[in-house]
Amino acid sequence: MEQWQWTAEQVLQLTLPGPAEMTGQRRLLALATRMRREPGVVDAVPGLHSLSLVMDPQRLAPARLESLARQAWQRARPVREQVVERRLVVRYGGEHGPDLEEAAGLLGLSPAQLVDAHAAPCYEVACLGFLPGFAYLLGLPPALQLPRRDVPRLRVPAGSVGIGGAQTGVYPLDSPGGWQLLGRTEQRLFDASLDESSWLLPGDRLRFEPDA
Repeated sequence: MEQWQWTAEQVLQLTLPGPAEMTGQRRLLALATRMRREPGVVDAVPGLHSLSLVMDPQRLAPARLESLARQAWQRARPVREQVVERRLVVRYGGEHGPDLEEAAGLLGLSPAQLVDAHAAPCYEVACLGFLPGFAYLLGLPPALQLPRRDVPRLRVPAGSVGIGGAQTGVYPLDSPGGWQLLGRTEQRLFDASLDESSWLLPGDRLRFEPDA
């Protein structure tokens, strides 16, 4: 059962139960699109299996927002009208993916098998967070889930592709991090000087393409 709660005076949050999955996340994104058109709604911010609605109290009463949101949620459907599919060229292994061999061993695979398995799915961007432009991706096969490193790195280079638990993702900026690093891309994922600063957006699809 979904949960509605006010996390601040002007923020209403909807949270879905259970682990994040594509159907529920798509429905949340459909609700976000609908609610952004509502007068008095300042923003609709997707999270991993959650959505936060930010209101302008001068234009919209809290009870009215909650009523509108609950009604819209009942009508929201996980329909994909325009799907943007991105391809990300990745250099796996070596200096670009220092954890590839160890990660493959943990999974009982060869490095080549891990690369093929990681690049096989079409992933979906559930939301952005942690860092500007950092996309939380759904679609990692359960067989590829890996524990985070016992000791996080103080610096993970921008463009690094890794696995942490049930998630895979790409670091858009240099950052500390504890994910298992499999490779790196030269694609710039975040540029604050652009109108659309993030290369990946919620609802986009993403395929990893090993660099031959």
